[in-house]
Amino acid sequence: MQRDARRVASSMDAAYDWPRTLIARGADALRAEHLRRRPREALSGALHCFLLDCSASMVGGGKLARAKGVLLALMEEAYRRRDRVSLLSFGGREVRLRVPPSRARMWNEAWIAPIGGGGGTPLQAAVQRADGLLARSPHQRRCLWLLTDGRTLEEPPRPASADAACVIDLESAAFPLRRAEQLAAGWQAQYVRFD
Repeated sequence: MQRDARRVASSMDAAYDWPRTLIARGADALRAEHLRRRPREALSGALHCFLLDCSASMVGGGKLARAKGVLLALMEEAYRRRDRVSLLSFGGREVRLRVPPSRARMWNEAWIAPIGGGGGTPLQAAVQRADGLLARSPHQRRCLWLLTDGRTLEEPPRPASADAACVIDLESAAFPLRRAEQLAAGWQAQYVRFD
């Protein structure tokens, strides 16, 4: 029995779901058959870098407000998965680091509401900054999320440091330009149209 306990203890790592394991064990001594693994997605340890377009075109029609809602939902999912997140907002002539790469936590509307919009769309600078952030975490899966209406003439290349990318298109014009869709195709990224 002690030998089994030592063997189990020596194999302990973050892959085990200890609450479920202890329930399976009950009042018995811990044995290998009691061990329960965590679901694979809970172990991803990914870094999600979010790029939030805060340009003037996003302010009209409530697109920025919708983008913030999507962003909160994505950050909540990252929190559940115990991933890391980073947030860059871009608009006017600046790219602002709102959340440096860190463990995801619970977010709420009070935190994100003050993020305003206006000005141009410095997409190239935002993508370059995101690439730099992602490059600092080479030992984990790195995901880039771009929330935009695509109202820019800039077509930056996909960041080399992004293992996966997703473009969330918030364009709501009667005659859409489909630039976000074109960017996603050029990046070979997942494309999601917000309707």
